[in-house]
Amino acid sequence: MTLETSAILKLPPDTIRFDDGVHARAKIGFVLLATEQTVQDDVMRLRPPGVGMHFTRAAIPDEITSETLAAQADLLADCAATLLPDGSLDVACYACTSGSLVIGEERVFAELKRGAPGAEPTSLITGVIRALRALGVRRIVVATPYLDEVNQREVDYLERAGFEVLSMCGLNLEKDSDMVRVAPDYIAEFALAQDRADADAIFVSCGALRTLDVVGEIEARAGKPAICSNQAMIWDCLRLAGIDDRFDGYGRLLSEF
Repeated sequence: MTLETSAILKLPPDTIRFDDGVHARAKIGFVLLATEQTVQDDVMRLRPPGVGMHFTRAAIPDEITSETLAAQADLLADCAATLLPDGSLDVACYACTSGSLVIGEERVFAELKRGAPGAEPTSLITGVIRALRALGVRRIVVATPYLDEVNQREVDYLERAGFEVLSMCGLNLEKDSDMVRVAPDYIAEFALAQDRADADAIFVSCGALRTLDVVGEIEARAGKPAICSNQAMIWDCLRLAGIDDRFDGYGRLLSEF
């Protein structure tokens, strides 16, 4: 049956009741690698009530190299533009540690701003640097799954940011699909094996690694702060959005800062 136009009721717009929506506290957007399988789960695990977590993906092959990461730069603005185009996004984050240091924070921020001009831009390496500074550490040991070419770029980047990298050890994995399968208990042992008495903190780099599962254990066993990529990123994004919620079991960063 087709209703006559005159029979369709129309409510005056000013009679509709609106509230602040399901994500009234904050809305955070993440640009992920197309190959990413860990970040989204970690973010949703630590999503505070009333905070929206929104995701989009940038194309990349399964190979994580300096070349494939650098190519992400030209994709970031268009990806960010798909995150809540109504302009309500509070924070936009490029959620790749190695990608953000290969491209550089300045370029990442500019591209995110082009796509989501109303959002505060950040990146995964930015969150790591801010987290290390918040904890007051300077001398660090770093464990990664990366190829040597990416590891050297990370050493250089962190040292330019003012940290002393006492050691850097990578698993020499190229495929993101392999990085996501590294067992958390192995990650803990690998990270602790890099520790040194003169290190202020242990940093486990890479959003693909499931380090969030064991970062609290690493910190407790080492007796010093432990930072991992997704823990630092989530902390950074929440604080940028004005969300001060704390979480136990994931290291001092999320429980005290």
